[in-house]
Amino acid sequence: MTLNVIWVVVDRTADKVATVSLELLSKARQLATTVEAVTWGDPSQIAQAVGAHGAPAMHSVGDLGGGLPGPAVAAAIADQVRSGSSPDAIFIPQTYNGRDIAGRLSARLDRPVLTNIVDVEESGGGLVTEHAIFGGTEVLRASFTAAGPGLFVIRAKSFAAEPGTDGAATTDNWNVPDLASTGAAKVVSSHVEESEGPKLDEAPVVVSGGRGLGDADSYQLIESVAKLLKGAPGASRAIVDAGWVPYSHQVGQTGKTVKPNVYIACGISGATQHMVGMKNSKNIIAINKDQEAPIFSIADLGIVGDVKKVLPQLIEALEKRN
Repeated sequence: MTLNVIWVVVDRTADKVATVSLELLSKARQLATTVEAVTWGDPSQIAQAVGAHGAPAMHSVGDLGGGLPGPAVAAAIADQVRSGSSPDAIFIPQTYNGRDIAGRLSARLDRPVLTNIVDVEESGGGLVTEHAIFGGTEVLRASFTAAGPGLFVIRAKSFAAEPGTDGAATTDNWNVPDLASTGAAKVVSSHVEESEGPKLDEAPVVVSGGRGLGDADSYQLIESVAKLLKGAPGASRAIVDAGWVPYSHQVGQTGKTVKPNVYIACGISGATQHMVGMKNSKNIIAINKDQEAPIFSIADLGIVGDVKKVLPQLIEALEKRN
């Protein structure tokens, strides 16, 4: 390890850390001698998880008072960097909050940002990043050449979230400079979509449906299989755009990136934009009546057939097993 310090922005909801932040902490501890976390709210609520994944110290900007994390976190980090407490790199999760923080921090520090990162490695005393481009068909490599902390916005599922120690992170609070009008926005209400079973990007099994289902009503077949396998239902962009299922179900370049033990693609042809979001699944099963469908090129098991005929038989078999 040749880097001295990496800061990792820890996205959170109440006392739960976003899985992607745990992934970044795990990777950071492989690359730097010292890893520190930056978050908001009560740091003691997440100190155990953060410490276990590689950050022995965590800094919080405190209670947001109903405000957005972006203005406060970006201002506090920029203030620390200007005061001389500058890391070699700042890892930021590619979440809604993460992207907001990265944009504001870039403006405050007058530093560029590397985004949509799928891998990071040490090279020549610095970091080289990989970015999936053109729908995942090509990989671009990039690095910072100017001095100063590099801002790295990293996609979920790029690394494994692996605990390394048992100790909780020590915590302290960072001062937030006056935000003026940039901190005026307040969250007045929020909506959490009701769901059953595991979250799509955390499920060990994902069953996704595409336009091959034929109609919106047939999506219930996907939900039934997912429930029987204790997994999560997903979808291609085509049926999300068609209004069959909500955006939260979308897997792909403009949706969620998943990396389950088993991914079952049902009636999905396999556009590159979809495959970039699931191709790293450990086992891929494809069901499609078109034997030339691109999805078969990455499938471990392929079933050539109509999903509306195959899935009812699968459901019947799973129900008997259960």
